[in-house]
Amino acid sequence: MGILPTSVYLDRKSPPHITTLVLMAGTGAISMNIFLASLPEMANYYDQPYSIMQFTLTGYLALTGFAQLFIGPVSDRVGRRPVMLATVVIFIIASLGAALSTQFEIFMAFRLLQAAVVSGFVISRAAVRDMVSRERAASMLGYVAMGMALAPMMAPPLGGLLADNFGWQSNFYAMSLIGCITLTIIFFDQGETNLHRSSSFTAQIGTYPDLFTSRRFWGYALIQVFAVGTFFAFLGGAPFVGDKFFDLSASQVGLYLALTPLGYMLGAGISGRFADRIGLYRMIVAGALITLLGMSMTLVTAGLGVAHPMGFFGFTIFIGLGNGLVLPSANAGMLDVKPELAGSASGLGGSLMTFGGASLSALSGFLLTETSGAYPLIYCILGASFLSFLSTIYTIRVEIEMRGTI
Repeated sequence: MGILPTSVYLDRKSPPHITTLVLMAGTGAISMNIFLASLPEMANYYDQPYSIMQFTLTGYLALTGFAQLFIGPVSDRVGRRPVMLATVVIFIIASLGAALSTQFEIFMAFRLLQAAVVSGFVISRAAVRDMVSRERAASMLGYVAMGMALAPMMAPPLGGLLADNFGWQSNFYAMSLIGCITLTIIFFDQGETNLHRSSSFTAQIGTYPDLFTSRRFWGYALIQVFAVGTFFAFLGGAPFVGDKFFDLSASQVGLYLALTPLGYMLGAGISGRFADRIGLYRMIVAGALITLLGMSMTLVTAGLGVAHPMGFFGFTIFIGLGNGLVLPSANAGMLDVKPELAGSASGLGGSLMTFGGASLSALSGFLLTETSGAYPLIYCILGASFLSFLSTIYTIRVEIEMRGTI
């Protein structure tokens, strides 16, 4: 890792400021969930069943999974800055196209094209690893995640409010405006952090086996897949649960959806403050257990017949809290497997998270019916949280075997 100058805000010759990293990742988070409270209205507008309209989330997630497989390696080869600028321009155009579309097929084409903004997730993580060591990366990623959590926390209530007053299309106009702001900040602040670009894609690909065959890499990746899976399963089914079982409006659903990212911001703040002192493994174990035990309480309230929405949505704060503790440390461990391929590791790990999340999101939406109650969604979340905990135990054992200590 080369010597990077100290970050100076709005100086393209220095590494990006932490607020810019937050904005890069936050724009991608907003595009994922700002319109979720409007899904029933969008289904009515395009005369599509809810299960088909949900493809705006699951299909989008699947495409972002594929996109990350390419964005990471390309940023290792040509640099972080040019990739980020190009993909945000695509996102702005796609957001406007989606807002103006009157046919479902055209709308979906533009919606899927919005997936280009997933570059913000990939490049923000890779840039952090370019800039600092593994231990410091866990802490810095925690602060990035804490700031980034504001986006998905504020987006659903904002999207629901916009939809109630101006129609669902206003969500996509808002995304295009946010994209323009992000593009401007990136242009003036994001200096290049990749000081060891590969001489060619052939040379770069030749180093991949060390990454792909690493048990450490796959251990950390699976921790993230199942941890994020709890959140995506929730996103896939929560609007339906709020609408059908609790009779909530779009803006009310948006407010309840904000509880999960509130927990995420809290957990990420704890990671930022303590990860480099407590250690990666203890943070990951704590986060996995918090999600598993916290969400178990939803079964208790469901069994007791609690009819208030907080009986379900209130405990989802533990999904966010657990993810806030798990993801920064798991990311830091994953990117440390081969630092010179931080972009590729970030892209591959992010792709795996996205595919896993899309699968659980689709599963929760498929299993929910108007007579099922919230039980299928609860079981999906609990199953994913248990698998994340098992993956944590496996990864720690691999680290002990390879390093002799944790």
